[in-house]
Order: sequence, then structure tokens, then C-alpha cells
Amino acid sequence: MDLKQIHELIKLINKSNIGEISIEDKDGKVTIKQKEEPAISYASAPLPQQVYNVSVPTSPKPVEAALPVTDTVYAPKSDNLITIKSPMIGTFYRRPSPDKPNFLEIGSEVISGKVVCIIEAMKLFNEIEAEINGTVVKVLVEDNSPVEYDQPLFLVEPN
Repeated sequence: MDLKQIHELIKLINKSNIGEISIEDKDGKVTIKQKEEPAISYASAPLPQQVYNVSVPTSPKPVEAALPVTDTVYAPKSDNLITIKSPMIGTFYRRPSPDKPNFLEIGSEVISGKVVCIIEAMKLFNEIEAEINGTVVKVLVEDNSPVEYDQPLFLVEPN
């Protein structure tokens, strides 16, 4: 990998929300990490007769800690939920195209081999298939959102 390619990778990483990437070829291995932004904390004067405790986390929250998608309420029958995770970095899509319905809704049956979502990575649309049978309990990612490798996408109650 030549210096020009490395500079192009650095520019791509800086424009994206990818935290780290490693590339290895016959010439060697390159790892590029984005620097983390320091957490900023703000303090304000307390109001009379009231006390507010404000804390700002020192490390950024992971993407999966974002507010989950809630279409419908589904109460699982057991605690042994299985997570379908993203096999790659990319953009998560719940449906095959904007005019089509979602692949899965809360309460939908999942069958092994069934497409559950699409993840776009570098202009390629990858169909992600379920590896288990069960019922969708929760959708953890908003449609058209960036996802990281191994990020939880769905919670499924196995059959």
C-alpha cells in the first residue's frame, strides 16, 4: 500500500464515523484510528431549594446505546433472547427499497436463511440473513443509520 492510498484512507475515516480500520496486504499492515474527542462537562448554578446533579460520561456511548426503535410492544415469554448482530460496518436498511415494506417488524417470525435487513458498505448492498428461528422482540437500530461491526441490530426470542 503506497502513501497516497494511506492518505486517501485517512481522509475517508475522518469523513465517516468509523472508529478504527485495519488493512493488511502483501506489503504489510496499516491501522488507522480516529482520535476520540474529550468529553466536555458543563456546570450551572443550583436553583434555590433545588439541587441538580449533572454528569457527563467520560467516554462516548456506543451506538447500540442509542434509543431503540419501537414500532409495537411485544412481551417475550423468556429471558433467553438472541441478538442478531451486524457482520460489517455500513448503513442499516430495514427494507429493500423506500417503497417496499420492512423485512421485519416487532412480533415477526424469523426463519433461518430469511433476509432480515440490508447493510450498504462501499456502494454494495449486502442482504443479512438470520441464522436462527424465532420472533422479533426489539429492533435496536433506526432505518438508514450507520452501524458498526458486531453492533446488535435485533433481539429475537428463539422458538
